[in-house]
Amino acid sequence: MADPLRATAAGLAIVAAAFAGWSGWSWASAAQAAPPASSGLRDQVLQAGEQAVENFNTLDYHSVGQGLKLWEQSSTGALHSEIVSGAAQFEREFQQARTITTAQILDGALTSLNQQAGTAGIIVAIQLTVTPEHGTAAVKQSRLQGQLTRTASGWKLSALSQVPVGAAGSGG
Repeated sequence: MADPLRATAAGLAIVAAAFAGWSGWSWASAAQAAPPASSGLRDQVLQAGEQAVENFNTLDYHSVGQGLKLWEQSSTGALHSEIVSGAAQFEREFQQARTITTAQILDGALTSLNQQAGTAGIIVAIQLTVTPEHGTAAVKQSRLQGQLTRTASGWKLSALSQVPVGAAGSGG
């Protein structure tokens, strides 16, 4: 008769070897997760996003053309195309309104960052001051959400919209 201790040890060795082989194969064949973005990258993307949002919410009727060029430089994709195609009409309308709009970022945060895809989401609390040619300035606060896309010249807005009031949910 075989020694039961040796038989058990041999059986455990075979099971351990099989498990080690399976674990190694599973690890090697699994898609490796992307490393988390460094806080330096997150800060850089957030700063670029906040600046772009501020650029999009600051415009002076005395220099609408310069403001729209800044919008173009701060955007990419469909948002950029929309600005370029509507620039002439928007310039006329804004000059007729004769207002100066300035923005101040109150707070902002990245809601997502995919370093490999070159995309990020941002949400920003902003204070807007709209000053008409004659009259009193109106100040309001708003929340905006946007999408950023990495381009050869840095991170740019590819979408921007207002966060609806009550979007966080409201009780019945």
